[in-house]
Amino acid sequence: MSHSARTHKHVEEWDGTTIAPGSSCDLDLEVGESSSGMSIKIPLHVRRGLDDGPVVFVSAALHGDEINGTGAVRALVQDESFQLRAGSIILVPVLNVPGFERHSRYLPDRRDLNRCFPGVASGSLASRLAHSIFDEIVRRSDYGIDLHTAAVRRTNVPTVRADMSEPEVRRIAEAFGSELILNSKGPKKGLRPTACAAGCPTIVLEGGEVWKVEPTIVECSVQGVKNVLIELGMLDGAPRLPRYQITVKTTKWVRAERGGFLQFHVAPGEIVERDQPLASNTSLLGREQNVLTSPFDGVILGMTTLPAVSPGEPVCHVGRMTKRARSASERLAREQDDSLHERVLDDLAANVTVVEPTE
Repeated sequence: MSHSARTHKHVEEWDGTTIAPGSSCDLDLEVGESSSGMSIKIPLHVRRGLDDGPVVFVSAALHGDEINGTGAVRALVQDESFQLRAGSIILVPVLNVPGFERHSRYLPDRRDLNRCFPGVASGSLASRLAHSIFDEIVRRSDYGIDLHTAAVRRTNVPTVRADMSEPEVRRIAEAFGSELILNSKGPKKGLRPTACAAGCPTIVLEGGEVWKVEPTIVECSVQGVKNVLIELGMLDGAPRLPRYQITVKTTKWVRAERGGFLQFHVAPGEIVERDQPLASNTSLLGREQNVLTSPFDGVILGMTTLPAVSPGEPVCHVGRMTKRARSASERLAREQDDSLHERVLDDLAANVTVVEPTE
Protein backbone atom coordinates (compact mmCIF):
# COMPACT_ATOMS: atom_id res chain seq x y z
CA MET A 1 0.00 0.00 0.00
CA SER A 2 1.34 3.44 -0.88
CA HIS A 3 1.93 5.98 1.86
CA SER A 4 -0.76 8.27 0.51
CA ALA A 5 -3.32 5.46 0.81
CA ARG A 6 -2.69 4.81 4.50
CA THR A 7 -4.90 6.03 7.33
CA HIS A 8 -3.40 9.17 8.85
CA LYS A 9 -1.97 9.02 12.36
CA HIS A 10 -3.48 11.06 15.16
CA VAL A 11 -2.42 13.17 18.15
CA GLU A 12 -5.78 13.55 19.95
CA GLU A 13 -4.36 12.13 23.19
CA TRP A 14 -0.85 12.70 24.46
CA ASP A 15 0.15 11.44 27.90
CA GLY A 16 -3.30 12.16 29.32
CA THR A 17 -3.72 15.51 27.55
CA THR A 18 -6.57 15.86 25.05
CA ILE A 19 -5.93 18.06 22.01
CA ALA A 20 -9.23 18.97 20.37
CA PRO A 21 -9.65 19.87 16.68
CA GLY A 22 -8.73 23.50 16.06
CA SER A 23 -6.72 23.75 19.28
CA SER A 24 -3.06 23.72 20.30
CA CYS A 25 -1.13 22.68 23.36
CA ASP A 26 2.35 22.99 24.88
CA LEU A 27 3.69 19.71 26.23
CA ASP A 28 6.84 18.38 27.89
CA LEU A 29 8.13 15.00 26.75
CA GLU A 30 10.15 13.43 29.56
CA VAL A 31 13.08 11.53 28.05
CA GLY A 32 15.42 10.82 30.95
CA GLU A 33 17.29 12.17 33.94
CA SER A 34 20.45 14.20 34.38
CA SER A 35 23.25 13.12 36.72
CA SER A 36 21.68 15.31 39.41
CA GLY A 37 18.44 13.35 39.14
CA MET A 38 16.54 16.17 37.43
CA SER A 39 14.15 15.21 34.63
CA ILE A 40 15.26 15.87 31.05
CA LYS A 41 12.25 17.13 29.13
CA ILE A 42 11.79 18.06 25.47
CA PRO A 43 9.32 20.95 25.00
CA LEU A 44 6.73 20.38 22.27
CA HIS A 45 3.95 22.41 20.70
CA VAL A 46 1.14 20.42 19.06
CA ARG A 47 -1.39 22.17 16.81
CA ARG A 48 -4.44 20.51 15.20
CA GLY A 49 -6.58 21.60 12.29
CA LEU A 50 -10.34 21.29 12.27
CA ASP A 51 -10.32 18.46 9.73
CA ASP A 52 -8.54 15.13 9.65
CA GLY A 53 -5.23 14.99 7.80
CA PRO A 54 -1.55 14.07 8.06
CA VAL A 55 0.58 14.51 11.16
CA VAL A 56 3.88 16.29 10.45
CA PHE A 57 6.75 16.77 12.89
CA VAL A 58 9.14 19.70 12.49
CA SER A 59 12.22 19.38 14.67
CA ALA A 60 15.42 21.30 15.32
CA ALA A 61 18.67 21.10 17.31
CA LEU A 62 19.14 17.36 16.93
CA HIS A 63 22.71 18.59 17.16
CA GLY A 64 22.54 20.84 20.18
CA ASP A 65 24.49 23.77 18.71
CA GLU A 66 22.49 23.96 15.46
CA ILE A 67 19.87 26.50 16.49
CA ASN A 68 18.81 28.19 13.25
CA GLY A 69 16.02 25.61 13.16
CA THR A 70 15.14 26.45 16.76
CA GLY A 71 14.52 30.02 15.65
CA ALA A 72 12.31 28.78 12.79
CA VAL A 73 10.25 26.48 15.01
CA ARG A 74 9.79 29.25 17.58
CA ALA A 75 8.62 31.57 14.81
CA LEU A 76 5.95 29.05 13.80
CA VAL A 77 4.83 28.55 17.42
CA GLN A 78 4.57 32.30 18.00
CA ASP A 79 2.72 33.00 14.73
CA GLU A 80 -0.95 33.36 15.73
CA SER A 81 -1.97 33.49 12.06
CA PHE A 82 -0.48 30.05 11.48
CA GLN A 83 -3.70 28.04 11.55
CA LEU A 84 -3.99 24.57 10.07
CA ARG A 85 -6.99 23.67 7.96
CA ALA A 86 -6.44 19.94 8.40
CA GLY A 87 -4.08 17.51 10.06
CA SER A 88 -1.70 18.19 12.93
CA ILE A 89 1.81 19.49 13.40
CA ILE A 90 4.28 18.64 16.16
CA LEU A 91 6.77 21.48 16.62
CA VAL A 92 9.98 20.61 18.46
CA PRO A 93 12.41 23.54 18.92
CA VAL A 94 15.14 21.40 20.55
CA LEU A 95 15.54 17.62 20.31
CA ASN A 96 18.96 17.36 21.94
CA VAL A 97 18.26 19.25 25.17
CA PRO A 98 21.46 18.12 27.00
CA GLY A 99 23.61 19.23 24.05
CA PHE A 100 21.67 22.48 23.65
CA GLU A 101 22.23 23.40 27.30
CA ARG A 102 25.99 22.90 26.82
CA HIS A 103 26.03 24.69 23.41
CA SER A 104 27.41 21.43 22.04
CA ARG A 105 26.71 19.30 18.98
CA TYR A 106 27.00 16.16 21.11
CA LEU A 107 25.45 14.65 24.22
CA PRO A 108 27.40 14.73 27.51
CA ASP A 109 28.73 11.22 26.76
CA ARG A 110 30.18 12.59 23.47
CA ARG A 111 27.78 10.54 21.35
CA ASP A 112 26.14 11.98 18.25
CA LEU A 113 22.38 11.64 18.76
CA ASN A 114 21.93 11.57 14.98
CA ARG A 115 23.76 8.23 14.80
CA CYS A 116 21.64 6.43 17.42
CA PHE A 117 18.14 5.91 15.96
CA PRO A 118 15.77 4.19 16.52
CA GLY A 119 17.43 3.68 19.89
CA VAL A 120 16.94 1.19 22.69
CA ALA A 121 15.01 1.82 25.92
CA SER A 122 17.71 0.08 28.01
CA GLY A 123 20.75 1.39 26.08
CA SER A 124 23.18 4.28 26.53
CA LEU A 125 22.05 7.83 27.29
CA ALA A 126 22.02 8.60 23.56
CA SER A 127 20.18 5.38 22.69
CA ARG A 128 17.53 5.96 25.37
CA LEU A 129 16.98 9.54 24.22
CA ALA A 130 16.73 8.42 20.58
CA HIS A 131 14.25 5.71 21.57
CA SER A 132 11.97 8.21 23.34
CA ILE A 133 12.10 10.66 20.43
CA PHE A 134 11.40 7.94 17.90
CA ASP A 135 8.52 6.34 19.79
CA GLU A 136 6.83 9.53 20.97
CA ILE A 137 7.35 11.85 17.98
CA VAL A 138 8.33 9.97 14.81
CA ARG A 139 5.95 7.04 15.21
CA ARG A 140 3.04 9.46 15.72
CA SER A 141 3.84 11.23 12.44
CA ASP A 142 3.13 10.71 8.74
CA TYR A 143 5.91 13.06 7.56
CA GLY A 144 8.92 14.78 9.08
CA ILE A 145 11.06 17.88 8.51
CA ASP A 146 14.31 18.07 10.49
CA LEU A 147 16.18 21.40 10.51
CA HIS A 148 20.00 21.46 10.67
CA THR A 149 22.94 23.80 10.05
CA ALA A 150 26.54 23.22 9.02
CA ALA A 151 29.05 21.92 11.56
CA VAL A 152 31.19 24.29 13.62
CA ARG A 153 33.33 26.76 11.62
CA ARG A 154 31.33 26.12 8.43
CA THR A 155 28.26 27.49 6.71
CA ASN A 156 25.77 25.81 4.39
CA VAL A 157 23.55 27.22 1.65
CA PRO A 158 19.95 26.13 2.43
CA THR A 159 19.79 22.67 0.88
CA VAL A 160 17.17 19.97 1.28
CA ARG A 161 18.63 16.51 1.80
CA ALA A 162 16.34 13.69 0.78
CA ASP A 163 16.26 10.15 -0.61
CA MET A 164 14.64 11.05 -3.93
CA SER A 165 14.08 7.39 -4.83
CA GLU A 166 11.15 7.39 -2.36
CA PRO A 167 8.05 8.99 -3.98
CA GLU A 168 6.63 10.61 -0.83
CA VAL A 169 10.06 11.87 0.22
CA ARG A 170 10.52 13.35 -3.26
CA ARG A 171 7.08 14.94 -3.00
CA ILE A 172 7.80 16.91 0.16
CA ALA A 173 11.44 17.60 -0.80
CA GLU A 174 10.39 19.32 -4.02
CA ALA A 175 7.44 21.04 -2.32
CA PHE A 176 9.71 22.59 0.34
CA GLY A 177 10.91 24.96 -2.35
CA SER A 178 14.66 25.06 -1.85
CA GLU A 179 16.70 25.85 -4.94
CA LEU A 180 19.04 22.99 -4.10
CA ILE A 181 18.24 19.37 -3.23
CA LEU A 182 20.95 16.87 -2.35
CA ASN A 183 19.83 13.35 -3.23
CA SER A 184 21.21 11.15 -0.44
CA LYS A 185 20.03 8.38 1.84
CA GLY A 186 21.50 9.89 4.99
CA PRO A 187 23.86 8.55 7.67
CA LYS A 188 23.51 5.09 9.19
CA LYS A 189 21.19 5.23 12.22
CA GLY A 190 20.40 8.87 11.43
CA LEU A 191 16.94 10.22 12.24
CA ARG A 192 16.03 10.85 8.58
CA PRO A 193 16.75 7.42 7.06
CA THR A 194 15.43 5.59 10.13
CA ALA A 195 12.18 7.57 10.06
CA CYS A 196 11.80 6.86 6.33
CA ALA A 197 12.36 3.14 6.90
CA ALA A 198 9.64 3.20 9.57
CA GLY A 199 7.07 4.68 7.16
CA CYS A 200 7.48 8.37 7.99
CA PRO A 201 8.94 10.13 4.90
CA THR A 202 11.36 12.70 6.27
CA ILE A 203 13.63 15.39 4.82
CA VAL A 204 16.39 17.52 6.27
CA LEU A 205 17.14 21.18 5.61
CA GLU A 206 20.79 22.20 6.04
CA GLY A 207 21.28 25.95 6.28
CA GLY A 208 23.58 28.47 7.90
CA GLU A 209 25.94 28.18 10.85
CA VAL A 210 25.97 26.86 14.42
CA TRP A 211 25.30 29.08 17.47
CA LYS A 212 23.30 31.56 15.39
CA VAL A 213 19.72 32.37 14.49
CA GLU A 214 20.14 33.93 11.05
CA PRO A 215 17.02 35.83 9.90
CA THR A 216 17.05 34.79 6.24
CA ILE A 217 17.71 31.13 7.13
CA VAL A 218 14.73 31.27 9.51
CA GLU A 219 12.60 32.85 6.79
CA CYS A 220 13.65 30.18 4.31
CA SER A 221 12.87 27.41 6.83
CA VAL A 222 9.45 28.78 7.77
CA GLN A 223 8.51 29.30 4.13
CA GLY A 224 9.60 25.74 3.29
CA VAL A 225 7.58 24.19 6.13
CA LYS A 226 4.49 26.10 5.04
CA ASN A 227 5.04 25.04 1.42
CA VAL A 228 5.06 21.38 2.51
CA LEU A 229 1.88 21.83 4.56
CA ILE A 230 0.16 23.45 1.58
CA GLU A 231 1.24 20.51 -0.61
CA LEU A 232 -0.24 18.07 1.94
CA GLY A 233 -3.56 19.91 2.06
CA MET A 234 -3.03 21.01 5.66
CA LEU A 235 -2.68 24.76 5.11
CA ASP A 236 -4.53 27.16 2.85
CA GLY A 237 -2.71 29.43 0.43
CA ALA A 238 -0.39 29.23 -2.53
CA PRO A 239 3.18 27.90 -2.15
CA ARG A 240 6.13 30.21 -2.74
CA LEU A 241 8.31 28.21 -5.08
CA PRO A 242 11.75 29.00 -6.54
CA ARG A 243 12.42 29.99 -10.14
CA TYR A 244 14.68 26.95 -10.49
CA GLN A 245 15.36 23.77 -8.54
CA ILE A 246 18.41 21.56 -8.99
CA THR A 247 18.88 18.06 -7.62
CA VAL A 248 22.52 17.28 -6.88
CA LYS A 249 23.62 13.64 -6.79
CA THR A 250 27.39 13.95 -6.45
CA THR A 251 29.38 16.16 -4.09
CA LYS A 252 33.00 16.51 -3.05
CA TRP A 253 34.79 18.34 -0.29
CA VAL A 254 37.82 20.20 -1.64
CA ARG A 255 40.42 19.98 1.13
CA ALA A 256 43.49 22.00 1.99
CA GLU A 257 46.74 20.59 0.63
CA ARG A 258 48.99 22.83 2.73
CA GLY A 259 48.78 24.49 6.10
CA GLY A 260 48.19 28.21 5.78
CA PHE A 261 45.75 31.10 5.60
CA LEU A 262 43.08 31.07 2.88
CA GLN A 263 42.02 33.79 0.51
CA PHE A 264 38.55 32.79 -0.73
CA HIS A 265 37.61 33.34 -4.38
CA VAL A 266 34.02 32.11 -4.15
CA ALA A 267 31.09 32.63 -1.80
CA PRO A 268 28.45 30.17 -0.54
CA GLY A 269 25.94 29.31 -3.27
CA GLU A 270 28.15 30.48 -6.11
CA ILE A 271 27.95 28.53 -9.37
CA VAL A 272 31.41 27.46 -10.53
CA GLU A 273 33.12 25.86 -13.50
CA ARG A 274 35.57 22.99 -13.50
CA ASP A 275 39.12 24.13 -12.56
CA GLN A 276 37.82 27.51 -11.37
CA PRO A 277 39.90 28.81 -8.42
CA LEU A 278 38.05 28.39 -5.11
CA ALA A 279 40.68 29.57 -2.64
CA SER A 280 44.37 30.40 -2.51
CA ASN A 281 46.42 29.02 0.33
CA THR A 282 48.95 31.57 1.52
CA SER A 283 51.54 31.94 4.23
CA LEU A 284 50.84 34.25 7.16
CA LEU A 285 52.77 36.92 5.24
CA GLY A 286 50.38 36.52 2.28
CA ARG A 287 52.72 34.60 -0.03
CA GLU A 288 50.78 32.20 -2.25
CA GLN A 289 51.52 28.50 -1.67
CA ASN A 290 48.91 26.80 -3.86
CA VAL A 291 45.45 27.31 -5.37
CA LEU A 292 42.47 25.00 -4.75
CA THR A 293 40.18 24.55 -7.76
CA SER A 294 36.76 23.08 -8.44
CA PRO A 295 36.82 19.39 -9.47
CA PHE A 296 33.81 19.84 -11.77
CA ASP A 297 31.05 22.23 -12.88
CA GLY A 298 28.95 22.77 -9.81
CA VAL A 299 27.64 24.91 -6.97
CA ILE A 300 29.19 25.75 -3.60
CA LEU A 301 26.88 23.98 -1.12
CA GLY A 302 28.97 24.91 1.89
CA MET A 303 32.38 26.11 2.93
CA THR A 304 34.59 26.81 5.88
CA THR A 305 34.33 30.19 7.58
CA LEU A 306 37.75 29.79 9.23
CA PRO A 307 40.56 30.78 6.87
CA ALA A 308 43.34 29.18 8.95
CA VAL A 309 43.69 25.55 7.84
CA SER A 310 45.88 22.49 8.22
CA PRO A 311 46.44 19.91 5.46
CA GLY A 312 43.33 17.81 4.86
CA GLU A 313 40.84 20.22 6.40
CA PRO A 314 37.65 20.82 4.36
CA VAL A 315 37.45 24.12 2.49
CA CYS A 316 34.57 23.99 -0.04
CA HIS A 317 31.73 21.49 -0.48
CA VAL A 318 30.99 21.39 -4.21
CA GLY A 319 27.84 19.82 -5.69
CA ARG A 320 28.15 18.61 -9.28
CA MET A 321 25.89 20.23 -11.89
CA THR A 322 25.42 19.56 -15.57
CA LYS A 323 26.44 22.35 -17.91
CA ARG A 324 22.78 22.80 -18.90
CA ALA A 325 21.66 23.13 -15.27
CA ARG A 326 24.51 25.53 -14.50
CA SER A 327 23.67 27.72 -17.48
CA ALA A 328 19.93 27.79 -16.68
CA SER A 329 20.42 28.52 -12.98
CA GLU A 330 22.90 31.33 -13.71
CA ARG A 331 20.45 32.93 -16.14
CA LEU A 332 17.48 32.70 -13.76
CA ALA A 333 19.51 33.91 -10.80
CA ARG A 334 20.39 37.09 -12.69
CA GLU A 335 16.67 37.74 -13.20
CA GLN A 336 15.69 37.55 -9.51
CA ASP A 337 18.13 39.70 -7.58
CA ASP A 338 15.53 40.48 -4.86
CA SER A 339 14.50 36.86 -4.21
CA LEU A 340 14.74 35.22 -0.78
CA HIS A 341 17.43 32.90 -2.16
CA GLU A 342 19.56 35.84 -3.25
CA ARG A 343 19.11 37.55 0.12
CA VAL A 344 20.20 34.35 1.86
CA LEU A 345 23.31 34.14 -0.33
CA ASP A 346 24.13 37.80 0.31
CA ASP A 347 23.90 37.22 4.08
CA LEU A 348 26.04 34.07 3.97
CA ALA A 349 28.63 35.80 1.78
CA ALA A 350 28.97 38.51 4.43
CA ASN A 351 30.73 35.96 6.65
CA VAL A 352 33.66 35.41 4.25
CA THR A 353 35.98 37.79 2.44
CA VAL A 354 36.09 37.00 -1.29
CA VAL A 355 38.90 38.30 -3.48
CA GLU A 356 39.70 37.84 -7.16
CA PRO A 357 42.38 35.22 -7.84
CA THR A 358 45.74 36.48 -9.02
CA GLU A 359 46.76 35.69 -12.58
